[in-house]
Parts: sequence; structure tokens; C-alpha cells
Amino acid sequence: MVNNKNNIQQLSNEELLDLYKKEAKPVYFGELYRRYIPLVYGLCLKYLGEEPDAQDAVMDVYEEVQQKMHRYDVRNFHTWLYSVAKNHCLQRLRKDKQALFVNIDHADMENEDVFTLLDKANTSEEETALAYCLDELTVEQRRSVEFFYYENKSYADIVSLTGYTLAKVKSYIQNGKRNLKNCILGRLKKD
Repeated sequence: MVNNKNNIQQLSNEELLDLYKKEAKPVYFGELYRRYIPLVYGLCLKYLGEEPDAQDAVMDVYEEVQQKMHRYDVRNFHTWLYSVAKNHCLQRLRKDKQALFVNIDHADMENEDVFTLLDKANTSEEETALAYCLDELTVEQRRSVEFFYYENKSYADIVSLTGYTLAKVKSYIQNGKRNLKNCILGRLKKD
């Protein structure tokens, strides 16, 4: 349909998005993403703090978005791209933060009896308490927590999978995690 670079650059974001969805030609997606590189770079720099990390993230987000485009009904590319890029940075920070704490000695931990969702349950009592407490959460909290912690889904992924708003997803995860912790501690004290 569009056969040269000048014609592609004249297309609107919506036209590029539609053409990419219909024809799956990388040239359309490349032009669309190129327009947002400064936005993505600035966002990544804000979250990650280092230019090399932000540059790497821009490329990672490009690949991630290109793969996800066919799975989601993206109507507002700018907003959707912003959410994907932000979640990518937050996940990267979370992974980096976990890596920093891998070598900490358990004796230095303030409260080593409390385990989180990210830890593997070590005893059958802990596993039983976790299973019981997951069932005690509201459906929305349980779904959000399971997607986030067990399936490593981003906030944007959970919004797309569930139809919940971004604010609701964040709330369900935060409240679900707190409710799980309280329930698990209560169950373990009873035993």
C-alpha cells in the first residue's frame, strides 16, 4: 500500500497502527515506535536513573511492544506504550532489588519467620496456610495476586486480562498481599 519512506512518515499514528495490525510489516511499527523513542527514553531514564540502562530498556520495550501488539486491541498507542514502558522499568527495578538481597545472611533479617509470596513455602504447614489464605481473598484480589506473583504479569497485562482499571489492579495486589500476610501469620500461630 505505502511503498516509500516519505509516504510512511506522512501517515498518522492511527494509520500506522492500523496498517501494522493488518499487514504486520515491521516498517509500520518501526516508524510508529520511532516517534515515541524520546518519551520512552525519558520515562526509562526517570525510573532507572542511568543512561545505559535507559537505552537498553528502550530496545527491550520495542521488542516487548512489538510482540504484544498482536495480542491486544490497542486503541490509544501513546497511553498503552507508556503503561508497558513504565511496567517494564518497574519489573526491572524489582528484579534488580531482589538480586541485591540474594546474599544477605538470614541472621541479619529483622523477622525471618515472616515469608512473602516471592519465597517458596518450605513446610507443608506454610503451603497449606498459603493455599487456604489465597482462597480467602476476594476473587479480584486472588486473580490479581496470582497473575502478578505467580505468572509474572505486568500491571498492563493484568488490566488487559481482567478488564480492571490500573488503579484497581494496584489496589487488589497491595490489599491482597497484606490480607495474605495477615491470614498466613494467623493460620501459622494457630498450629
